[in-house]
Amino acid sequence: MLEARQLAVSRDDRPLFRGLDFRLSPGQVLQVAGPNGVGKTTLLTIVAGLLAPEAGEISWKGRAVADDPAAFRADFVWLGHQAGLKLMLSPRENLAWLAQLHGQAVGTAEIEDALAKVDLYGYEDVPVARLSAGQKRRVGLARLFVERRPLWILDEPFTAIDRQGVAEIEAWLREQAESGGMVLLTTHHEFAPGFPVQRLDVGAFRPADGDEAS
Repeated sequence: MLEARQLAVSRDDRPLFRGLDFRLSPGQVLQVAGPNGVGKTTLLTIVAGLLAPEAGEISWKGRAVADDPAAFRADFVWLGHQAGLKLMLSPRENLAWLAQLHGQAVGTAEIEDALAKVDLYGYEDVPVARLSAGQKRRVGLARLFVERRPLWILDEPFTAIDRQGVAEIEAWLREQAESGGMVLLTTHHEFAPGFPVQRLDVGAFRPADGDEAS
């Protein structure tokens, strides 16, 4: 289980949210929702350990992440809004490099299978600089199937993805949940009817004017 308790953070000396709580259990997909500027991406960067909250605590498997951050990092994949790829490297080389960076040794066959799953068969050795925006996004998404972590933390995974790709990503999210994994994501995407997603409205934790000091 991933759990956040009483998280608080500010931007430019103004509070984004206070007292934010959520719980994510195996088999669940949680969509962090709200209008632009309320702190959706900020919340994900806090969970991923890239930003420290002013207050509150995040726990993983019943233990505070701060007690063993390395163990938590070994259990999640973080995909930010930017692709984070080396443009002169191929998709195959990028995935091998990223897996090694995150402490995993993966074989060529595993990388090729992941690229085929995200519809990049035949593009394995093409420099990323020559790929379209949507294809670059797919290279990043292939990490999900190379690193195979129980928790996915995804910031706007549907960006630059065509209609077919949107349906595929929904299917991958469902597969992750049905296999006992967890997904925490931000997106403005409207999921297909019946998709098993829960929503966390970050804006509901924003202090009202005049309550910033409370």
